[in-house]
Amino acid sequence: MRNINPSWTKPPINWPVTGFFIFSNLAVLTLIPWYGLTYGYSWGLWALAGFFWFLNGIGITAGYHRLWSHRSYEAHWLLRVFVLLAGSMALQNSVLIWASRHRYHHRHTDDNNRDPYSANLGFWFSHMGWMIRDWPSSDLDFSNIKDLEADPMLRWQHKHYWTIILTLNIGLPVLGGWLMGDIIGALLLAGIFRLVINHHTTFFINSMAHYLGKQPYSDATTAKDSTLLATVTWGEGYHNYHHSFQNDYRNGVRWWHIDIGKWFISTCNLVGLAWGLKRVPQFKIRRAQMQMLFKRTEQRLDKLPSSQRWRELLEAEYEAFSATVKNWQVLQLERMEQAKEEIRGRFEDSRLHTQLKELEYSLRQQKKRLRVLLGEAEAQPA
Repeated sequence: MRNINPSWTKPPINWPVTGFFIFSNLAVLTLIPWYGLTYGYSWGLWALAGFFWFLNGIGITAGYHRLWSHRSYEAHWLLRVFVLLAGSMALQNSVLIWASRHRYHHRHTDDNNRDPYSANLGFWFSHMGWMIRDWPSSDLDFSNIKDLEADPMLRWQHKHYWTIILTLNIGLPVLGGWLMGDIIGALLLAGIFRLVINHHTTFFINSMAHYLGKQPYSDATTAKDSTLLATVTWGEGYHNYHHSFQNDYRNGVRWWHIDIGKWFISTCNLVGLAWGLKRVPQFKIRRAQMQMLFKRTEQRLDKLPSSQRWRELLEAEYEAFSATVKNWQVLQLERMEQAKEEIRGRFEDSRLHTQLKELEYSLRQQKKRLRVLLGEAEAQPA
């Protein structure tokens, strides 16, 4: 079992991790700019650093996070090798350690004693502070990743992790620098600078994604959706959706949402490298949005004078919403029964599909009515 320390007295500093963070971040602020001003960096080195940064982001997002931590899709062994090595280069621990802590984060989100990087303990703690001390909430307990421990590829990475990351983080920049005639510049830019930028963009998901943005699906946790943050985190900035529907391979659920991880996985699916992509039914997504809209409408009506009439209208809308949800659940049970009995004829399946679409349309229309109702209520004179 993981040790839990309710008193939260400060544990010892993890000096290897702290020392690395101090060195790498100071290098970005001093050594790397000095070298650039003195000797300069070629466009080739900038491109190499950007390419490595992109690979690391894909490895963490599509591999460590969505493939292994949440099992949101299945992947061909070639794709698994690719995201495993790309994620390893990001220097964020082995998949077993990363995924175990991440699953505890989802199980105990915002619990200061059990969430390894609880946002309730402050921005600094959730961003980096949780790593520079040996906090009890980060104690390793692999009991929640038995499925991953059974994977020989992940056991191999965990066993040889340091050999892998040193080879990738030193060997590849040195090779690139040798080809471009500037090994030191490559080590600084494509090595250290790329690594620090990758670290902070990933850490922002643990910290800023719990502070910046909106909560359209649930306010049960501090997780929020931010298009701005999604742009620099390969789509992970749609964090409220992710915490509401963590097994979906998408974080940006709308087609226009910037979600590089989703696009990468979808592309792999098209060429046969990924399959079994998990998607939350559209009705469930709309249901979550409607529940939040009802909650916020009620809260805002509470602040308005003489809101009894509007409250009665809201209650009528909620009854209609509950009936729609109940009908959807009945149709889902009917679909399951048909699947079990293997009698899904064309006509019957078409009928169910049409009815489900009609229920989705009902929710869309009700969402519009709620917004009109609230607008009219707030426009009434005091």
